[in-house]
Amino acid sequence: MKKVFVIILLVSMLSGCNFSLLRGSGLAIKPITDRDIADITENFTLILYGANHSDDLETIAILDKEGDGYEFEPYAPEFEYKTKKHLPAQEALSEAGKFVSWHHSFQDIRLSKLLDKNGSVTGYEVRPLYYPFDLGLSDVLDVDYIPKGSKIIVRIRLSKSVGEKISGANGKKGFFGIE
Repeated sequence: MKKVFVIILLVSMLSGCNFSLLRGSGLAIKPITDRDIADITENFTLILYGANHSDDLETIAILDKEGDGYEFEPYAPEFEYKTKKHLPAQEALSEAGKFVSWHHSFQDIRLSKLLDKNGSVTGYEVRPLYYPFDLGLSDVLDVDYIPKGSKIIVRIRLSKSVGEKISGANGKKGFFGIE
């Protein structure tokens, strides 16, 4: 009887989980420091996702390392992102930083390495962090990197809690239930 209970408990827990936790994001994501930026010297394809309307929190920049055999592709219609090819590292980083910092709640940037299964750098993620008192938390994005052959599919969306606050899906409109 105890064994059946444990199996039922595990199945119910797994069915309620985000399956990206089971699958893993496919890439390791490792934050880097400002002093590591000088070591980034490659050329990149810059992917600028979001910033499509005045309060678009689903905004992020991805630097796709050129010549590494991988190509990042957002899982979104082409009108939701722009790409710029053959940019030197410092130009790509500068443009990415400007792109993600436009929102009125912007606080800081988190720059992370994207590593393949062998630990090689395939690119970098430039993620905006927001004032937590505005949005409830500073990191509002849920980003998955899913390898499919030589492509890395990038799925970008708001975290569940922020999405519910904005849409009113939690039964209350606006942040903190204030209309």
